Order: sequence, then structure tokens, then C-alpha cells
Amino acid sequence: MLHSTLALSLLLIAVSSNLAMAIKKEKRAPQTLSRGWGDEITWVQTYEEGLYQAKKSNKPLMVIHHLEDCQYCQALKKAFAENEEIQEMAQNNFVMLNLMHETTDKNLSPDGQYVPRIMFIDPSLTVRADITGRYSNRLYTYEPQDIPFLIENMKKALRLIQTEL
Repeated sequence: MLHSTLALSLLLIAVSSNLAMAIKKEKRAPQTLSRGWGDEITWVQTYEEGLYQAKKSNKPLMVIHHLEDCQYCQALKKAFAENEEIQEMAQNNFVMLNLMHETTDKNLSPDGQYVPRIMFIDPSLTVRADITGRYSNRLYTYEPQDIPFLIENMKKALRLIQTEL
């Protein structure tokens, strides 16, 4: 009796342990590279990796410059992460990078180093300085109310690739 109870207990432990492992595998842990901009998006880690992936995949690279302690960045991040259209386009049509530091490529700061700043680089590795936001004093910044404008600029970046093919 004791032997069969022990065997049954071991069997239950093994089954529940395997079930717990299967459940853990199904859940996708938040991607730390997203930094809150969208956990379902695949993010590259460095600017150099982003350039490589853009060229390889023939997708534009979208670079988001931001800081954690910037209230404007946090507000834009929230609006960006909550917008389904942006999340879908970012996930499927762009190589995505968010940076909390400047790169050595001065083309990514044509009008200064400020945050938040969003720049697009096409697959030929050309920084698209012609895709700007709506502010004349900070050409590449966006605010939460500018999300529709950002969506249009993302579509513009995609159209530019199509016309260059």
C-alpha cells in the first residue's frame, strides 16, 4: 500500500511539473529591448544590427531616441504602445530600434540631439531626413497627439521603398 501511494505521488509530481513547464513555454515573456514601446515587436539591440537587418530584409529601420526620465518620451511611448496600427506596422514592416543614447552617425541628429526623436533609414542605408514631424524647431519629434502623423510617416517610409524597387 505504502509503495503504491509513493509511486502514485511521484507520478502526480512528474505530470504537474511537465504541465507547469508546458504552460511556461506558451507564455511569451516581455522583451526587455522593447523598453515599453511594444513587447510584441522584434527589436534589434544596436544601430549597426538595425542597419544590417534593414539591408538584409529590405525593410526600413525606424530609430526611436528617448530617455527613461523624459516626461515627453514617456507620454509618446504610452501612445505608441497603445496604438494597434503602429504596433502592427512596426511588427511586420519595419526593423525597430529604440535607443537611450546617441549613435556615432551624425545623420541621425541633423537638427540636434533631443528626445523624443524618430528617424527612418531606408534599406539602402540612407537616413530619410525628408520624413519629418510637424514641428519646425524639432523636425523629428512627435507628441502623443501626433500619432496619426507618425502613422502617415511610417506609411511614407514604406511607399518610398516601393518606388525605389
